[in-house]
Amino acid sequence: MLNPFIHWIEAKGPYAPWLFLALFLVASFLMIWRLEVLSAKGFEGTALGTLVMPYCTGMGNLIFAFILGRNGGSGADVMVNSLVNNVTNMTLVLGLPAIIWGMKISPSQKKTGGKAHELNRLSSLLTLTAVLFFTGVVWTMGRKGRIDFNDGLVLVGLFLFWQCFHVFEVLKSNVRQGKSLSWTLPLDLALLAVCAYGIYASTDWLVAWISNIHTGFISVKYLGWLSGWLMVLPNAVLAFYYGWCKQPETVYASQVGDAHVSIPLCIGVYALYHTMDLPPFFHTGMFILLGATLVHLLFVTIFGQLPRFVGWVLVAAYGVFLYKGLLG
Repeated sequence: MLNPFIHWIEAKGPYAPWLFLALFLVASFLMIWRLEVLSAKGFEGTALGTLVMPYCTGMGNLIFAFILGRNGGSGADVMVNSLVNNVTNMTLVLGLPAIIWGMKISPSQKKTGGKAHELNRLSSLLTLTAVLFFTGVVWTMGRKGRIDFNDGLVLVGLFLFWQCFHVFEVLKSNVRQGKSLSWTLPLDLALLAVCAYGIYASTDWLVAWISNIHTGFISVKYLGWLSGWLMVLPNAVLAFYYGWCKQPETVYASQVGDAHVSIPLCIGVYALYHTMDLPPFFHTGMFILLGATLVHLLFVTIFGQLPRFVGWVLVAAYGVFLYKGLLG
């Protein structure tokens, strides 16, 4: 359906990279738009963030891993892409909304809806625990200097088990509330599939284009970094939108849920094609990611919120990550 449009963009010469970049962003934001529709059709609150949003905001990362795996690209770039995605989400993208609006997941129980917020807090804690577990598993596997086919099977299996768990949680919640999934759900999923193809086509073209550039910052040397930052943009839009709407539980669920797509799924998908070699700052990135996750767990568990000063600490941690990854 989109092939004539893709060929039209390719024929635009020097403007093609910018047009494919625009296609990637438009397709990503169309996916986000449909999230607002799905949120009223049986996927509310943290369930929306942990089951639906990850595939929308993380689709670019997943397609990037698939394209590099299929074409024999660098496994180190896939790992860099995943680390940039997850570390940015868990530090910068969660830290800035905390600084600007505050991230109070559990208001006083005297307030209306205190029980619902407490359930959201527990769901956020479960999702954060999963990030800690998945990241720890990948770090353990990577201590030997590579991630191979057998590791990939385990990582993909872990992700599928986690998603099955959330599918049944959504169904159980709908039964308790007397809800059923809307009959228009297949139409929504079909539109998401069209958007996914737009993301695939634009990512495939942009990867091939950058792979032919060997000098400067916009080059194959920094493919993992550039792709990671590009694919964080939809996540950042979600975080700032839901932060502005005073829905911190959805901010948390969307960013933390997206982290599961990069680690372990994207890494596992690539490892099913080729053994993955790891970048030099792999351990540093993992330690920063594990540390940030522990900070979130601590403050959400004890205080039910992410204070503003912790937001500044997370932003500073992101600066350390950039220094170690790009200049270290």
